[in-house]
Order: sequence, then C-alpha cells, then structure tokens
Amino acid sequence: MITTREDKNIIEDLVSIVMPAYNCGDFIGYTLDSVIAQTYRYWEVIVVDDCSTDNTEKIVREYMRSEPRIKYYKLNQNSGAAVARNKAVDLAKGKYMAFLDSDDVWFPEKLFKQITFMKVNCYYFTCTSYTKIDEQGNNLNRTITAKDRRDYNGVLKTCPGNSTVVYDTDKLGKFKIPNVKKRNDYVMWLQVLKKEKYLYGLEETLGSHRIRTDAISSDKSSLVSYHWKVYREIEKLSLIKSSYLIVYWVIATVFKLR
Repeated sequence: MITTREDKNIIEDLVSIVMPAYNCGDFIGYTLDSVIAQTYRYWEVIVVDDCSTDNTEKIVREYMRSEPRIKYYKLNQNSGAAVARNKAVDLAKGKYMAFLDSDDVWFPEKLFKQITFMKVNCYYFTCTSYTKIDEQGNNLNRTITAKDRRDYNGVLKTCPGNSTVVYDTDKLGKFKIPNVKKRNDYVMWLQVLKKEKYLYGLEETLGSHRIRTDAISSDKSSLVSYHWKVYREIEKLSLIKSSYLIVYWVIATVFKLR
C-alpha cells in the first residue's frame, strides 16, 4: 500500500477535538462550523453526548453526512461532563488533544497557529487568549490574555480557558479526570502539570467562550465549594494554601481579574 504525504500528515499531525455535549442544540452548529472553517486540515471531532433531551443528536448527525471527520458517541445514561470528556479522550486517535466546549467557537486559524506554535518551540502543553461572548454571540468586550507560561502553582491561581488548550499525547500520554461535576477541566490541567513543567500561552486571541445563563459554571457561589474540593480532596493541598487560593479566586472573580 502506497502512503502519500497527505496520509502521513494525517497520521502524524492529527488533532483530536474533545467535545462533551448536553442539550446544546441551540449552539453546537455554530461550534462545529467553527471547526470546519479551520485552515488546519488534520483534525477529528469527537462529540460525546451525555444523553441530551433536545435536538443535539439530530444536528450533529446532519453535520456528519457531509463531514466524515465528525464522530458521535452517546452515553448509555446521563453521567456528567467528566465522564463524557473521558470517553472522548478514550476514542481520540490524534497526536494532539484539543478541547472545545459545545457552545464555544474557534477562529479559523486557531489550530494552525497553535500547532505551529507548539512545533516551532517544542512545547507540549499550550493555551491561547480568548474573548467572551453572550448567548446570541455578541462580543462582551472581554479578552482573557494567555500568560506566556504557567507552572502548577500558576494554574492553581489562573486556569486556562478549556476551549483553548492543546497537549501532545505522544509526549505526555492521555489524561483522565475524576468524576467531579464542576471544574473537571481544571483538574485535568493540574494533572498534566505534574508531568509537564509548564503550560505555555500563545498571546493571540483565537476563540470565544460563550457565557450562558443556564450553564453549570454560571453559579459562582457553588463553584467555591467545588474549588475547595479540588484543593483539599483531589490535590491534597494544605488548609492554609487552600484558603488562600479560595480568597484569591473570589477576589479575581469579583473584580474580573482573570
């Protein structure tokens, strides 16, 4: 069998895009459109549906008719974002693992610029800057700028946007996360930083995070308890350090410092 240069690129440079989904029929079409519009060609999207009760499955399957790079898997029962994300990681075949929430969007050169950034600098764990949009897609005039690099303690204080992260599975392996309802992406990045010293930031805005009133992360008061669980139960941090990080997170959230 003859292997063409394009076949070789697909095998060596494939980006697997992890996309857990639950009742996101109003938004997932825009998200998939932003992936299809990528100038970088070697990707697959793995949508893992956490038993949506709306038209999410119908929309994804319509896209699959014309785009074979989109894959769909439905969980047997509603299990939460962590289980859906882990299943997508299991199914992923790419050298690079990227993450995209089912209501966020990427700019067309996101993957090309980020993968180039990783290759040129020999970085294995990266993120980018991003903007925030409302439910209708209107720009909220807030840009979260990626820091040039963060270590474990840096990410404890400032978590990257989930839909901006890419890591190299050939160098770092695949990472799974415990079944926590909220902040499970945060836990994953902390796990990666126990193997890779730094998360490197590409200080270019390459996507948008959609703020939804019904999102699980919109309840800031309940997020405090989940942060506490991450610090004390999962990361096993001291009482003093955990308390400091909670205070830091609350202040940064209130004053929009992140």
